Amino acid sequence: MTTDDYQAIANTIPKQPGVYRFLGAEGEILYVGKAKSLRSRTSNYFGDRKDRVHRTRIMVKHAQRLEFTVVESETDALLLESALIKEYQPRYNVMLKDGKTYSYICIKKERFPRVFTTRQIIRDGSTYFGPYTSKGRLAILLDLVKQLFPLRTCNLNLSETNIAAGKFDVCLEYHIKNCLGPCEGHETEADYNARIDQIKNVLKGNFGPVKQHFKDLMQRYAENLQFEAAQQIKEKLTVFEDYQSKSTVVSTTIRDVDVFSLAIDDKEAYVNYLKIVDGAIIHTHTQDLIPNLDEEEEDLLQYAIPLLRERFNSIAPEIILDRELELPNTDASITVPKIGDKKKLLELSQKNVHYYLLQKRKQAATYATKDTPVERILKTMQTDLQMKELPVHLECFDNSNIQGSHPVASCVVFKNGKPSKKDYRHFNIKTVVGPDDFASMEEIVYRRYKRLLEEEQPLPQLVIIDGGKGQLSSAMKSIRKLELEGKITVVGIAKQLEEIFFPHDSVPLLINKKSESLKVIQHARNEAHRFAITFHRDKRSQNFTKTELTDIPGIGEKTAQKLLSHFGSVTKLKAARASEIAEVANLNVAKKLLDFWKTREDDTKL
Repeated sequence: MTTDDYQAIANTIPKQPGVYRFLGAEGEILYVGKAKSLRSRTSNYFGDRKDRVHRTRIMVKHAQRLEFTVVESETDALLLESALIKEYQPRYNVMLKDGKTYSYICIKKERFPRVFTTRQIIRDGSTYFGPYTSKGRLAILLDLVKQLFPLRTCNLNLSETNIAAGKFDVCLEYHIKNCLGPCEGHETEADYNARIDQIKNVLKGNFGPVKQHFKDLMQRYAENLQFEAAQQIKEKLTVFEDYQSKSTVVSTTIRDVDVFSLAIDDKEAYVNYLKIVDGAIIHTHTQDLIPNLDEEEEDLLQYAIPLLRERFNSIAPEIILDRELELPNTDASITVPKIGDKKKLLELSQKNVHYYLLQKRKQAATYATKDTPVERILKTMQTDLQMKELPVHLECFDNSNIQGSHPVASCVVFKNGKPSKKDYRHFNIKTVVGPDDFASMEEIVYRRYKRLLEEEQPLPQLVIIDGGKGQLSSAMKSIRKLELEGKITVVGIAKQLEEIFFPHDSVPLLINKKSESLKVIQHARNEAHRFAITFHRDKRSQNFTKTELTDIPGIGEKTAQKLLSHFGSVTKLKAARASEIAEVANLNVAKKLLDFWKTREDDTKL
């Protein structure tokens, strides 16, 4: 990707947290990264930064496009990045070699449930919260739970029979008031489970009833003049309120599901797909569709969903959509969630397809307004020469003569920055005697535009005169006579320093030697020079033909031209045998030529 490619889509990249992916020419993922702000982070890969490592520059150079997925928080971005790296192992990512996963808080399904951290989810009916990406915050959370809600930490089988039989004795945790002794029946199961319900409220972020409990506790500490304890409760509560304990990317309540959402533009439709395996998003993809005129939204989804499930080898038994839909030949059930984790996944998919749609619209608008190379060159030339109009039609003039003999001139025409050879014109100088380039330029410019005006032909926007201030001043005399001054931009180009001269301005313009507009001007000047020289040579050849061959009695101009076209020159014609000449003309012509040259040769010897 180039900087220009990125700038075309930069405004469509949101400033929200998310995961971005650089993809190669065949759609393979080259690199996965996370970002607090997608736009700020991805912009760092482009521009002229000197501190960018070589490996990063190579990755960006090989990338063909950039994709991103919006999530709710930095934690979600970290989790999704980890899942994608483990799944696809992108070439330019540092691999996670230890294979570790993030921690959860487990509330075990048992009498007098334990609360502990784990990296492994066992689907035995226990309740899991997380994952948690910060060990520090996890420790604070567990410490808060333990201080507020005394719980057992042992793994004893606290069945009614065992407790009634007195099989257990309280341990040190009971004596230091970290546990209320359910093993010996010192608290009921109902009271214990009430505290578990409060812990679930804390872990879910349902602070209503929990905050009231905290307030009552702090009020009680304050009434008992236990201000230090009350302050500790307040500080821990503040820390916990800032903590986002619930992740929307990985959920322990959701296993394998597919999530689809649809967005429709004027002529195209887009379907976003989230593939969730074991509660984690392992793939995101947005598919472009071109709908028929009579297709409804349901038709598009019925077409795209089986296609994407097959493409990404999905066997998920559940599909999450924003509407009820019949999917023939599909065993998966359709869910239209209203609340909860599944609703959040659907909203995440809808958000991503929305950003994808905005990105497509931005790209289309950019390409629609983007200048073609020809338009860019013409606009550059218009700016460089301070013109009012684009120089879509330009003409360039040049003179040619050798010591005043056979003076001729040329006019070459460029349209849209390219030569239009069918419009080239050459001129025989009629009113000027001797080698006077200034007067010759004045004549041909006058003749050219007088004729265009009489024939009501379109005039060029730009006229280029091959020469400096003298030739330009002569051309302007004709422009003024024809009352075209101000209607046509006229400039002169001096050969030595490639200076551009304007009428009434003694200071020339120096255009950057690498400028595309200067290259077009130089091309036109060189074409005018070539065309003038070619015409001048033809004139000299014609004159030579008349003086050398047409002076021979019995040889007309057509015969002479025919012989020169075949043999190429008079020298080769003189060296030819009579039979070769007779094949081109006839034997009588061959005899006349040979007799003439033999007679001239004999006269020379005398």
